[in-house]
Formats: sequence, structure tokens, C-alpha cells
Amino acid sequence: MFDKLREIELNYEENQRLLCDPAVLKDPARLTELTKKQKQTEEVVEEYRIWKRLSLQAKEAEEWLNGDDAEMRALAKEELREVKEALREAEERLKIALLPKNPDDDKSVILELRAGTGGEEAALFAGALLRMYSMYADKKGFRTEVLSVNETPLGGVKEAVLSLEGRGAFGRVKYESGVHRVQRVPETESQGRIQTSAATVAVLPEAEEVDVQIDPKDLLIESHRSGGAGGQHVNKTESAIRIIHIPTGIAVDCQDERSQYKNKDKAMKILRSRILERKRAEQESEITSTRRSQVGSGDRSERIRTYNFPQGRVTDHRIGLTLYKIQSIMDGDLDEIIDGLSAAEQAEKLRANEGD
Repeated sequence: MFDKLREIELNYEENQRLLCDPAVLKDPARLTELTKKQKQTEEVVEEYRIWKRLSLQAKEAEEWLNGDDAEMRALAKEELREVKEALREAEERLKIALLPKNPDDDKSVILELRAGTGGEEAALFAGALLRMYSMYADKKGFRTEVLSVNETPLGGVKEAVLSLEGRGAFGRVKYESGVHRVQRVPETESQGRIQTSAATVAVLPEAEEVDVQIDPKDLLIESHRSGGAGGQHVNKTESAIRIIHIPTGIAVDCQDERSQYKNKDKAMKILRSRILERKRAEQESEITSTRRSQVGSGDRSERIRTYNFPQGRVTDHRIGLTLYKIQSIMDGDLDEIIDGLSAAEQAEKLRANEGD
């Protein structure tokens, strides 16, 4: 492991030198490539340098242990105990830092929500999830934008597409893909009976144009009049856009903006991310099921979480975590759940590395 760390540090220092090279500064593509490499190895190098400093302190303390001064030996013994504990923790952090990173973790997110079984109550729950993720994004400093939304007359959401922009957004929200189940007394229920409904969430890394090359000849673009609320504008302007990617059959509708151009930009943003997700899913299907991580697998058919309002609890079924603070979670307080899922994924990767 430490031979690999020395090599990573040397490469990091060489990249640091190149980033100051005038020739590189004049080459945007090369500059972007080197900057990306630096960000990918920065955490590992920082942790390795901490480990090296601690190793040097341990060596110095051991030398004092062999000295003639009894008082200094006592101090050195205590320091050595503390340094060895810090070294053990540093080595654990290094192991985690060396784990293969998901290249999409630093990307922004396209988050899709759809009401599932449960009729209007499912749509109301999907709307509550949309609010929850918007509030979570605000807490984390991510910029949110609703790219598309199809609302119901009672204020629910049949489907919605939310953009979360900011470095590391996907790395935090990727665990949310799957079926979210709710148990509560619906507002539409006069008998006070508890109903079980569901909504599905799909989390896609936002694809840039360099990630997905789309030939304009492969697109069928149609414009039509917007539907739903919107006053006279809805009936008079063909601003809604539908884009079909012919090779994959993926279709995207966008009608939230009054401008046809803005709707087209939003639709292309969603389309690129869906195509990238399709490619990722095809690649993952080639990996044997025994080697796939069950945490954050992105399977939107898997029931991942239950929100039980009468008992005030939220249970994430993948890691067996139950929290009795449902209102706080619905207000965007998701870090405890996401941190638990992240830790479980890291532990699984560490076990896999040790088994190889």
C-alpha cells in the first residue's frame, strides 16, 4: 500500500509542477485534465502526509524512550501511545481514501420523482419528497431548479425532475434511488384509516456534452401547446418541447418555461443524463450480481425506505437504520441517513478489497 502511496504523491507533485507551466496554462484541455487529476488524488495525498508526520513523531518518541532522562521517558511513553492511536486512525482513513471512487460523485444531479401506487396520496407524497430534497439541497449549498413538474389538482406531483447543481451533489444523493414507501392517514381519507402508498426516485449524474455525444440527426423534436395551469399563455403558445432520441427511444417532455428555447435546453439536459444512465446500467448489467454493491445500487424497483407518520419513524431497509424524527427528515435533515449509507458502502468495499 505504501509503495502505491509514494507513487501517488510523486505524481501529485509532478502534476502540481505542470499546473504552473506556461505551456499548460495556455492549453485549456490539458489544464482541465490535470486539475481533475489533482482533485482526485488530493485527499489521498493529504492523508498520506499526515501519516508520514505521525510516523516521524512515533520514531522520535521511541528514541526518547531509550534515553537516560526518566522524566522524558515517561513523557515519550505517553506521547508514543497517543501517536500510535493516531497512526492507526490515519491508516484506516488512508484505506478508505484509496478505495475506487465513483467518477460521477463530484457531478451535479438530475433527480426524477414519480408517484407510484396509491393514487392521489402517492402524488401528495411525491410532492413531499420533492420539497424534502429541495430543502436538503439548500442545507448543503446546492443550487436547485425544477426542470419539469406535472402537478395534480390537489397539489400533488405525478412526476417531477429536479436539478441539484454543485460539486459532490451526486456523491451525496446517489443513495436515494429506489422505491420510497409512506404509511399515513391521507388528507383525502375521512375514516382515519392508514394507507400505504409509494413514490419512486431515480438519481442520475448530470451529463455534460463531453460525456454524451448526441448527433442532431438522431433527434426528433416536436413543439406543442403547453397543458395544465398557466392561463392564456397555455392555449396560445407552442412553447412545450418533446425530444425523442431515436436510437434509444428515450423521450423527454418539457413545458415549464414560456420560452421554447429554454424548454429545449432543459429537455436536452434531461435527455443527456438519461442516455448516460442507460449506458451505465448496461455496463453494470455485465457485472456479476455477487460483486455489485447493494448499497446505492440505483435500482429504482427496490424498496429502500419507509416513512411511517403515525409512529413518527423513518426506516432505511438497506442498513436497518430507524430514526424517530420524521418531520425533521421531511424538512431535509437527511445527513444521518446518507452518512450511514456511505459508511456501509465503504465497509463493503473494504471487505471486497481484503478478499481480493
